Amino acid sequence: MIERLAALGLDDKEQRFYLSALQLGAASVADVAARAGVSRTNGYDLFERLEQRGLLSQIDTSKGVRQIVAEDPSVLIRDWERKRMMLNELVPELRSIYNGSSSRPRTRLYEGHEGIERALWETLECRSKVLYAILSMHELREVPGLQWMEGFIAERIRKRIELKVLRSPSRETDDIWPTEAFRDVRFAPKGVDLSMSMYINDDTVTYISSKAENYALIIESRELATLNLTFFNSIWGFSAPHAPS
Repeated sequence: MIERLAALGLDDKEQRFYLSALQLGAASVADVAARAGVSRTNGYDLFERLEQRGLLSQIDTSKGVRQIVAEDPSVLIRDWERKRMMLNELVPELRSIYNGSSSRPRTRLYEGHEGIERALWETLECRSKVLYAILSMHELREVPGLQWMEGFIAERIRKRIELKVLRSPSRETDDIWPTEAFRDVRFAPKGVDLSMSMYINDDTVTYISSKAENYALIIESRELATLNLTFFNSIWGFSAPHAPS
């Protein structure tokens, strides 16, 4: 729990003061400070900081004494949702500046399971709201795994991002994700082995390796994206909505 609270931006004293307030219910700043192991002066400062984040508030008792209480912890979710909405608007604007700052291609290599997840998540920042993908289902089943991919798909649908996807029968495992909103899937003919997953969005190409090599490679290049999209559309033209029997 401590590590997760720290990830939300609460330092050690803020964590102890907040958890003490949760445990005590309505209590004075002095009582919460004593339980948290901080001075009364620090307690007032900690209360003000946590009040600004919506985690604590003040109430007046029947005796006219002011006490503090912890808000329902779900306020953390509301705060995260508010920040996510703000970032959804801000990140595309920042990326437009970032992408336009130089004509040279940019390359990023993300290694490991978490790196692959990060690279996939970045594809959902596409400005065009259209993703072109080649998905090797056997490899995606292993890394990042079906459960993670289901959350990824849900976020894509929430953002109303269209997916045009090519898959090859040689890389299928079973009938996973048979129905999915904002998706148009085609299957390459037999003999066309699409052995690696790839996403194309805007001027970016993202390659996702198998578990054996365990990396994601992102290349921001208008020329490369255009070339890969040409290859994608060529295969798309002779692919079918159903896997060949």
